[in-house]
Amino acid sequence: MATSTAQAFPWAPPNAMDVEALPVGEWWDAISAPTSVADRALELLGDRSGAVIQDDTYGKAYWLIGIDTARSWCVRQVRVLTALADEGTLLGVPPVSWGPEHRTHWRIPLGPDRYLTDTNRLARALRRAVDEVLGPAPDGRQLCYRCQLPTDEPVLVAIRHSGSVAGATVYACPAHAGDYSRDTVAQVAARRRAREFGRSR
Repeated sequence: MATSTAQAFPWAPPNAMDVEALPVGEWWDAISAPTSVADRALELLGDRSGAVIQDDTYGKAYWLIGIDTARSWCVRQVRVLTALADEGTLLGVPPVSWGPEHRTHWRIPLGPDRYLTDTNRLARALRRAVDEVLGPAPDGRQLCYRCQLPTDEPVLVAIRHSGSVAGATVYACPAHAGDYSRDTVAQVAARRRAREFGRSR
């Protein structure tokens, strides 16, 4: 079995024991997207997607693509992983046999007919998925509610309402976007501001 697997790919998949950090740009590049965006992109791609690694620890999915086929991409919340001139980039690749019982696993199993994803199809699917899942791109830079730093890739995490009127829009940087619903400090602060706003009306 190991021999046939090795013959099917131009690279050796990881051993059967653990995730292996493999260099991006040697056999393939990779595209990273948040799981919510990846879910929709996979629906749009259907059976035209190649192999996909799911990393539930960080809430991301990774497609393997041809080397240097996506360097010019600019899609919100989507990252192109490729070899850089002055540093290497590694991707944690699980053993071929790992499924959803592991936090890092092959969401779409690697196989001779499921390897690299066509970059043009993936780009179209991800752009549409980003628009549908994340909504329209905010106009310009916004402050992250958590770190209070400006971000060029703001993620809308909440629209605060006051009665029947929409209030402030809350943005987060990509690093803190997933924390908003679990952020007790932010939720308490939001409730306090709502109460203070109600008393001042």
